[in-house]
Amino acid sequence: LPADTVLAPLREALDACRPAVQKQVCDDIGRRLTVLGEAWAQGKLSAPVRKRMSLLVRELQRQQWDVADEIHRSLMVDHVNEVSQWLVGVKRLIAELRNLPAVELATGTDGSAEAEPGQEG
Repeated sequence: LPADTVLAPLREALDACRPAVQKQVCDDIGRRLTVLGEAWAQGKLSAPVRKRMSLLVRELQRQQWDVADEIHRSLMVDHVNEVSQWLVGVKRLIAELRNLPAVELATGTDGSAEAEPGQEG
């Protein structure tokens, strides 16, 4: 499973949060996602962690916040040494997504890209 299958949707979700969430918070989440990506790319994550992260992302895309949160908690309990550096970022991301009025995450359907609000400049 390439890191990108998990990281791309997480980064997309983070971008969706940016207009509504403090820059500092978003930057911190972004840094932690980078740590996750590096650990994944370097083969530092065990198969169960990678598998659960891919499940977590799938639930996020379905906007199943509670399920995603459950998966996050199980990772924290079962694999704390592997995930402690970056999982807090994922947890925060879930929390912020949950607070957004309506989240448009790409779930393979096209056409969401045109719905960008006009850039004021």
